[in-house]
Amino acid sequence: MSETAQLQSDLDLLDAYSRAVIMAAEKVSPAVVNVEVNTGSNGQRPGRSRFPGERRGTGSGFVFTPDGFLLTNSHVVHHAAQLAVTLADGREFKALLVGDDPATDLAVIRIDGANLGVGELGDSAQVRVGQVAIAIGNPYGFQTTVTAGVVSALGRSLRTDSGRLVDNIIQTDAALNPGNSGGPLINSRGEVIGVNTAVILPAQGLCFAIAVNTAKFVAGQLMQHGRVRRSVIGVGGQDTPLRRQLVRHYGLPVESGILIVSIEPHSPAQRAGLIEGDVIVGFGDQPVGGIDALHRLLTHDQVGRHSPLTIIRRTDKLTVDIVPQEMKN
Repeated sequence: MSETAQLQSDLDLLDAYSRAVIMAAEKVSPAVVNVEVNTGSNGQRPGRSRFPGERRGTGSGFVFTPDGFLLTNSHVVHHAAQLAVTLADGREFKALLVGDDPATDLAVIRIDGANLGVGELGDSAQVRVGQVAIAIGNPYGFQTTVTAGVVSALGRSLRTDSGRLVDNIIQTDAALNPGNSGGPLINSRGEVIGVNTAVILPAQGLCFAIAVNTAKFVAGQLMQHGRVRRSVIGVGGQDTPLRRQLVRHYGLPVESGILIVSIEPHSPAQRAGLIEGDVIVGFGDQPVGGIDALHRLLTHDQVGRHSPLTIIRRTDKLTVDIVPQEMKN
């Protein structure tokens, strides 16, 4: 290929990439909003505010249903006294908090508006490393800012402010900044593949989004119940390594477990006869190597269901029957 032909090929490739980003951004941008939060405390920060004389925060979000339901981050709206939303076309609305889930850092809010742009929710199971990723949000108040990069990794885990570990996080190098939280991460077809949630500072290019398939489930729960329903067994614990002799003797599939350090009164754990010092190594037919593994297994489906809990008590391996109960928010 001649140098001229190679140059033309490079230009054509760049134009194709640019066109993909432009078309995707133009498709989704009308659905992206600025979320302003009144925390109910005095001490207004500088700048224009819908809540004069009150402390405020801002973030992003996006409309995902024609009747005005929006997705954003829990940390943006948690404990908000009032919420206001500004659309890309400049219209402003008061918003109501439908529900938020700190465990996944997701929240649903709602506005009463017509002719709303709507972001199409894609399928994060189809996302591949290396594909184009486009983030849209309002960093530092700069409305409808578009940044582009690629999907850097899949299947990451991220610990939220609640202490829970969220799985299937999308890592991207599409730049995120304060104010981007809650905005959509989209693919080149303009489908939402994630909800932007976090950056690691001072590192550059390490940005994360909650996978849209997780967001679909959480949004459905919040719209139906106002919260995400989960189960608990009522123990306080910490990850602990297991003695190698015990692992070999019992043929355990894990080399660590959960050391029980406290038991809540009248809890499933107390009724099952667990005591402080027991080490949980299995729940149902699944091995449990630590707290995060147990959290993943304690879904709402387990509420009221009898399940075997495998423990190590001193040097004995025991199985007790336990009936998880619904977690109180």
